[in-house]
Amino acid sequence: MSEPVLRVRGLRKQYPKVLAVDHLDLDVAAGEVFGLLGPNGAGKTTTLEIIEGLTAQDAGEIAIFGMDWKRHGKEIRSRIGVQLQSTSLFNKITPREALDLYGSYYPKRRSTKDLLDLVQLNEKADAYHITLSGGQQQRLAVALALINDPELVFLDEPTTGLDPQARRSLWDVIHHMKEEGRTVILTTHYMEEAEALCDRLAIMDRGRILTSGSPMELVRELELPSVVEFTFDGKAPDASDFARKLNQAVESRGDTWEIPTQDPKSLLPCLLEFAEMEKVPYKQVHVRRASLEDVFLHRTGRSLRE
Repeated sequence: MSEPVLRVRGLRKQYPKVLAVDHLDLDVAAGEVFGLLGPNGAGKTTTLEIIEGLTAQDAGEIAIFGMDWKRHGKEIRSRIGVQLQSTSLFNKITPREALDLYGSYYPKRRSTKDLLDLVQLNEKADAYHITLSGGQQQRLAVALALINDPELVFLDEPTTGLDPQARRSLWDVIHHMKEEGRTVILTTHYMEEAEALCDRLAIMDRGRILTSGSPMELVRELELPSVVEFTFDGKAPDASDFARKLNQAVESRGDTWEIPTQDPKSLLPCLLEFAEMEKVPYKQVHVRRASLEDVFLHRTGRSLRE
């Protein structure tokens, strides 16, 4: 990797009852989309807020474009854009007015028209903020993060709570950022989003990076090519007795049993025969390849939405 846009070493943040960030190291290269994943409380948002200069760290060093916040804060701010988990605007401000207002704070800025085009808010440009849908408000928040034409953009859970159509619309905006050569660092609770958007990602828990790499590399490292899934109507029954008799690992998640295997072609006939003998009331069975979610659960042992 060439000189990284972001370099973090030994980052630490202690709150009275929790160690939020525990000696974290991180490098992000120019022009890549980098994802930071982890269960709730893993320290993702605290890490971003420290890197963004919004929260002071207890220890560690941060270099953005080779600069640090203490000596080069003004220059760093002029070159980064930040979208927080929650963006508060006046109820009766319009997207056009908000972009004009925020743009006036910077000597270098993108035009309001270009940003409205980018986030597809032309038809709502003069509508009050309170009347915008959740997806439209999120797209406006991203547009505000781009108002100063930043080289590095931070997006903290930009699609949480959005319907699939609104989520895909924001994906297009992030793809466009990458095409423009911007570096994007995002957090997300959606595995398919991380796989679709991120060149590289890191999985963190309890303030530490557990593993990092491209989505494909992380799946490959798991050395688990396939998963057999039994789906039930409603919550899946307890799988411990079935797993013990089968002598095979079986994970129960929601309405599904998940059975990891290196050889689904050989295992599947045995599974089906044994399920019939045990009168397992499954509705469907299918085989899928291992995914980033399998990596996440293997590394953290916890659900994203826990």
